[in-house]
Amino acid sequence: MTLLFVSTHEDPAAWTAELRARLTEVPLRVWPELPDPDAVEYALVWAPPPGLLATLPNLKVVFSVGAGVDALLADPDLPRVPLVRMVEPGLTEGMTDYVCQQVLAWHRRGPLFARQQREAVWRPVLHQKLARERKVGILGMGALGADAARTLAALRFDVAGWSRTPKSLPGVQSFHGPEGLAPFLARTEILVCLLPLTPETDGILDRRLFAALPRGAVVINAARGRHLVEQDLLAALDSGQLAGATLDVFREEPLPHTHPFWSHPKIVVTPHIAAITQPRTAVAQVVEGIRRHRAGQPLEHLVDRDRGY
Repeated sequence: MTLLFVSTHEDPAAWTAELRARLTEVPLRVWPELPDPDAVEYALVWAPPPGLLATLPNLKVVFSVGAGVDALLADPDLPRVPLVRMVEPGLTEGMTDYVCQQVLAWHRRGPLFARQQREAVWRPVLHQKLARERKVGILGMGALGADAARTLAALRFDVAGWSRTPKSLPGVQSFHGPEGLAPFLARTEILVCLLPLTPETDGILDRRLFAALPRGAVVINAARGRHLVEQDLLAALDSGQLAGATLDVFREEPLPHTHPFWSHPKIVVTPHIAAITQPRTAVAQVVEGIRRHRAGQPLEHLVDRDRGY
């Protein structure tokens, strides 16, 4: 029984140190070191090479390093074994920190004053809404969205959430399903996208959605680059339908240096750093998952492959 760690992006040192300290009874291998594929029963992965997991004949569970599993599900040879998405305190807190930072920045006109500083312009804005007067909407009310919504509500923002199915969260107005999207958008001044990427949500941030927001709204995308139709965003910004956007994820990463997002005056770009899985807090979920599986108990945070999350 072996755990295989596979990542084409992560430095394995921090992961292996935590795993070896907390999972002493399970041998650990780090890809591409794989002397005995037959021994591997568990895999902890991020962006593994397509087809790699299919070469492990005794694989029993796949644990994702990240909250999103769209890249894994795109592998046509992905074994039909339980797939567990990452839900861990460090990842959730990091996303909430990022969302609050960006919402507060747009709420208090941070990008405007940063531009005025670069231009050495002293131009106070004397009218400023209070947080309780600012309507924030969270697209996607899973673990990440729910935590961000709770924290923004605690900061006194007027928060609503939209999800595929009904959700109930104290202090947060809830909308759900196709019929709930239009009224949700109509009341949202700052829109935060934290949706999983599925065939239904691919390209959801498009001209029709932007037109359904109040004029002068702001969009924050910290989910997946493919949620956004890039040309529709540029058109909405240039027309004034949107006042600004913060983008942490992109269809092509790294973002090409010639991409118009870099120089657009109404766009804030961050390099896919909104929420980073922390080995020191995430390994506990993997250890618990292996323990539950070995004990014949139900696994937590299982991915529904039909839904894509």
